[in-house]
Amino acid sequence: MWSHLDPNLHMRHSAYADFAAQARIAVLDNLGLDYKTFQELRVGPVLFREELIYLREVGLNETIRVTLELTKSRNDGSRWSIRHIIYRGDGVKAAIVNVDGAWFDVEKRKLTILPEELVLKFAELPKSIDFDFEMV
Repeated sequence: MWSHLDPNLHMRHSAYADFAAQARIAVLDNLGLDYKTFQELRVGPVLFREELIYLREVGLNETIRVTLELTKSRNDGSRWSIRHIIYRGDGVKAAIVNVDGAWFDVEKRKLTILPEELVLKFAELPKSIDFDFEMV
């Protein structure tokens, strides 16, 4: 989209993060961790770190595909890391987006854990080859 471009006529830096965030929300939604559930629990995901590694340009009207894999998680799912890979329509890897996050109680304004049934759903996220199950 035109709004995703920078003055060099390739996808602007923050658009990569936006597409990764949309992919996370879509995958969580498919697992039953949807907006309505988050509203009822007064909980949502929060990021501590977001790292973008740019590999190739994405230009105007190019189609992209975003993958998602869990790279690290505590056994209770309270803290986690996710890797996104953004591919151009021609299959070329354009960027890697790594995020570290947790669950945030929006009323108490502090970190929290999800109910057990949602922890089990979150654990269904695809795992990376280098997945690290933190027991901390």
